[in-house]
Amino acid sequence: MIEKRAAVLHNPPVPATLATLLIKNLALVESLEWSPGTGFIAVTGETGAGKSVILGALKLLVGERADRTLLRAGADQCSVEGVFHIGDTTTLDARLADLGVDPCESGTLLLRRIFSASGTNRQFVNCSPTTLAVLKELGDDLLDLHGPHDHQSLFSQDRQLDVLDAFASNPGELAACREAHRETARLQAELDSLRESEGLAAREIDLLRHQSEEIAAARLDAAEEVPLIARHTRAANSRRLLELCAQISAALGDSDDSIPARLSALARPFRDLERLDPSMSEAAARHAALMEESASLGSELARFAESADTDPGQLATMEDRINLIESLKRKYGPTLDDVIEAGVRATEKLDRIANRNNEMVRLEKDLSSAHTALNAAAERLTKTRTTAAPRLAKTVRDHLCDLGFTKAGFDVTLPPHPAPRATGAETVEFLFAPNPGEPACPLRAIASSGEISRVMLALKTALADQDAIPLLVFDEIDANVGGEIAHAVGRKMAALGARHQVLCITHLPQVAAVASRQFVVRKAHLDDRTHSLLEEVSGDARTGEIARMLGGTSDTAFALARQMLGEPPAPSPRGRQRK
Repeated sequence: MIEKRAAVLHNPPVPATLATLLIKNLALVESLEWSPGTGFIAVTGETGAGKSVILGALKLLVGERADRTLLRAGADQCSVEGVFHIGDTTTLDARLADLGVDPCESGTLLLRRIFSASGTNRQFVNCSPTTLAVLKELGDDLLDLHGPHDHQSLFSQDRQLDVLDAFASNPGELAACREAHRETARLQAELDSLRESEGLAAREIDLLRHQSEEIAAARLDAAEEVPLIARHTRAANSRRLLELCAQISAALGDSDDSIPARLSALARPFRDLERLDPSMSEAAARHAALMEESASLGSELARFAESADTDPGQLATMEDRINLIESLKRKYGPTLDDVIEAGVRATEKLDRIANRNNEMVRLEKDLSSAHTALNAAAERLTKTRTTAAPRLAKTVRDHLCDLGFTKAGFDVTLPPHPAPRATGAETVEFLFAPNPGEPACPLRAIASSGEISRVMLALKTALADQDAIPLLVFDEIDANVGGEIAHAVGRKMAALGARHQVLCITHLPQVAAVASRQFVVRKAHLDDRTHSLLEEVSGDARTGEIARMLGGTSDTAFALARQMLGEPPAPSPRGRQRK
């Protein structure tokens, strides 16, 4: 069973920190609850001990594809949970509401991922079920993962452009350029469509004209259909309606056996009943009301019979109108409103074709103004980049110098586009010359992973103030370096840790020694199963781990480890049992 022996963090977390990572049944981890803390956190251990499980868990949290081979043997499902402490959640809660997710509680954001051996995936944000896309969208703003191969993203000129714009802090200028390009593209599309209409075949124009005239000739009214159908229904059933009226009128007529005559014959008995017993006055009043209502009902039926539309010509006219409407709905419908709208569109398109020259002049004028606005927006964006490019290059060169490239060259060039795009009037190319006397080459031409890893670290350090992502994770990007360069890498990591929460999986004692906290992953064999154990080391335990990373447990290794950790020299090693 996995044990978590790290001390509980007592300091309050900085805004947007990973407070707790919980892992169940992932690779060699059966159960892990880890509170890494803030600042620069180093994770060390022997090769194969399971350090990469932490990186794998974080990748799952940010929406990467789940690999069922990572499921711990014998387990039905794996779960990973990340608890993030956020400063002010107002903006985040509004965004979560738009995504259909519950708001944060007590400044805490919870991301959770579950996958099973059967391939079932579930993901949650603040206990609300959600999609991988939402998990990735949120995770991209919380974590920045850098593994041994992630530096290849820097080969992309689009990514390099993002880096320069982040350093230039020009979101307003970039947004303005994108909007100006969008408007230019819209006007260009309209103008192209109008120019294409010049080549419309005569039959297509005839079709538009036929559609417009056919719908216009019908003189349609969206409100006419319902009452027309009602009138037609009455007219089509006029004979039966008259028969029913006659039958009812006979019962309400003037014959001695009619309902009014019978009610009239009861008038005297009701008056006598009321005279003998005043409590029957209400019954007498109801009798009088029945007499009045029967007379009124007879009059209403007579009027209805007189108004009944029995003219076959009127019925035929209504049927023709209904048939016309149904025919037009089959062509342009399904509703009468759709038919009317189709007529409007056909007429407008004919008008545009007829007034093509005037419309083209207007669009060409608007397009010229839009191009002017785009050029101006791109020029403002270019100005921010040309100002920032040499500053970024110098900053990166300074950091590269600290990382052992004392004579290296690094330049940021801005090759122009033939015409402004949504991202501006130029692209960006990072040029790097690791050795003096050699020509600077694009980053993608660099073969050494050690060199490109240090370039990436220099860029991340240069962007530390502008980078809004709170958690940076580095997985052995310090590979292929050593000696004093390793000390420099550690110092850069520590500098990043002053502004971000930094997790670094490393084999370098020089890097681990400058971390604010150090955790060690070890393998253990319990109950015939292999487990990964994660524990924080401090004091003598940390000194011993640094000594192990230095290559041994000799007095010299321990002395060097204490020196790297800034500890006072140890007393005489008398009595120490060498291993």
